[in-house]
Amino acid sequence: MTTTTPRKPRKAPRQARAKATVEAILEATAHILVDEGVERLSTNRVAQVAGVSIGSLYQYFPNKEALVLALLERHVSKMLGLLSKHATELIGAPMEDAVTSYVRVVLETHQIAPRLHHVLTLQAIDLDLSALADWEAQARKMVQGYLETRRDDIVPDDLEMAAFVLVHSVEAVVHRAIIKEDDVAAIPWDRLEKELKALILRYLLSETPG
Repeated sequence: MTTTTPRKPRKAPRQARAKATVEAILEATAHILVDEGVERLSTNRVAQVAGVSIGSLYQYFPNKEALVLALLERHVSKMLGLLSKHATELIGAPMEDAVTSYVRVVLETHQIAPRLHHVLTLQAIDLDLSALADWEAQARKMVQGYLETRRDDIVPDDLEMAAFVLVHSVEAVVHRAIIKEDDVAAIPWDRLEKELKALILRYLLSETPG
């Protein structure tokens, strides 16, 4: 009989002191993942860096997989918050303004904690975690909703596929920019924004052979 490794927290912190403990544990997890490497991640190492006892850690997290999941869900929650904030800017906006708004929110969400985002993305794949799918699903929903309002102005007929292509194309380019640059501050975000806008507008507005 097979068993599934538990990944959900054992309990949610309620008092301020407990919340501070969990926050310290998650910050320690992020530090280890980014600065020390995935291979160094263990519940003992997290407890050591967080300055808490291993017993305190196990009150909330049964294993390192649960730590990664909690950290990923917190990160995605911040990204979804920014996405929701900008979603209203697309309603009724001219095409170029809407594309500008979308590209900027994608760039903004990936600058929350870019190195951590990269590591968590790889961990989500390795551990078969679905939290990042929430971000992608919301982004596709937002883009498709806007395309529905401009159906007569754009070339693609299959708007669900068009949203899929746009979201994942932009995501891939931004991920590559973050992975390539050790110093994220050195990335020419303004130039990247300009090129991504051109990519999207050409896809939506230009006829292609075949």
